[in-house]
Amino acid sequence: MGTFPYQESFRKLTVLLGAFLFVSAAGWAQTTTLEGDVKGDDGKPLKDAVIKIERLDIKGNYKTKTDKKGHYIHAGLPIGNYNVTLEVDGKVIDTMKNVRTKLGDAIPINFDMASMKKQQEQTSKALESGQMTKEMERGLSNEQKAALEKQTKERSAQLQKNKALNDAFNTGREAMNNKQWDAAVESLQKATELDPNQHVVWANLADAYAGAAAAKTGQEQTDLYNKAIDAFKKAIELKPDDPAYLNNYGLMLARAKRGPEAQEQLTKAAQLDPPNAGKYYYNLGAILQNTGQYEAAIEAFKKATEADPNHAEAQYWYATALSSKITMGADGKVVAPPGMKEALEKYLGLKPDGQFAPAAKDLLTTIGGQIQTTYENPSAPKKGTKKK
Repeated sequence: MGTFPYQESFRKLTVLLGAFLFVSAAGWAQTTTLEGDVKGDDGKPLKDAVIKIERLDIKGNYKTKTDKKGHYIHAGLPIGNYNVTLEVDGKVIDTMKNVRTKLGDAIPINFDMASMKKQQEQTSKALESGQMTKEMERGLSNEQKAALEKQTKERSAQLQKNKALNDAFNTGREAMNNKQWDAAVESLQKATELDPNQHVVWANLADAYAGAAAAKTGQEQTDLYNKAIDAFKKAIELKPDDPAYLNNYGLMLARAKRGPEAQEQLTKAAQLDPPNAGKYYYNLGAILQNTGQYEAAIEAFKKATEADPNHAEAQYWYATALSSKITMGADGKVVAPPGMKEALEKYLGLKPDGQFAPAAKDLLTTIGGQIQTTYENPSAPKKGTKKK
């Protein structure tokens, strides 16, 4: 059966109409708009900031700039997922990731550099302290999340290490308080192994060795003093500006009969802490005196009285140390060494009822009222006269 001419024409028209509709559908692709405002570090609108728009679902890159009011807009964008990046002077400032566009009103994407800076500072502080809120965590980049996870693991390990360190240190301190020196040394040695950079641990270990040494004699004592000295060296390496460490180190050297080295350390302590210089030299003098180093003790006590003339005990012990130099003149009178009488009188002036007042008075009586600080031969011709 044939076709009528008008039927063939209708068929062709239908095909052409279908082709026309297909082309029209392609021309009516759905689009959307992104726009927003950009503020600078000063909170004011930022002109000429570059906004880069990168499509994620299929390849597509777009770019625009802010106007003098800090506003930007980009219309005609295909609906999809985008990263929207703010660039200023060629530097990426921030990126809003995975922005999903849709039909209808423009999607606002704003950038406030002042707020971003403040938030970054808060995030950095939170990362350092480990006090990261859930809200902050959601705003972290993948790199920041990885850094946070690493820090969390390191902090956990450090806390465990710190607990072990604190336990060892506190156990050592308790043993020292109970004069259990061997146990104290063992615990404090463990603490130095857990963290060799804690000066307070080394200083306490030195004290523990010194305590143990006091109960020993001979070579065993010497070996323990040397270990105490080495521990103090470590403490001072870590904290060289602590006069108390230098003081204790110097006293340890004095106990080991290393007088010149002891004086050097006590001098350093006095230089770092001038108001307490008299105490440091007095401590040195006491150790030297007790260990039979009398000449060195005299020098130390003298420095103590010079550094602090009102240090009463230093005055008394300086005079006592000088008493070893009392001599008898040819006439049988006592000749006191220079400074002895003055030191005794100074002590009694400072502490007339002090612990050493009776002894000071006895010494003054011993050297008598006819005290001479230097000896002169009474038969020698006086100055200004000629011998007959």
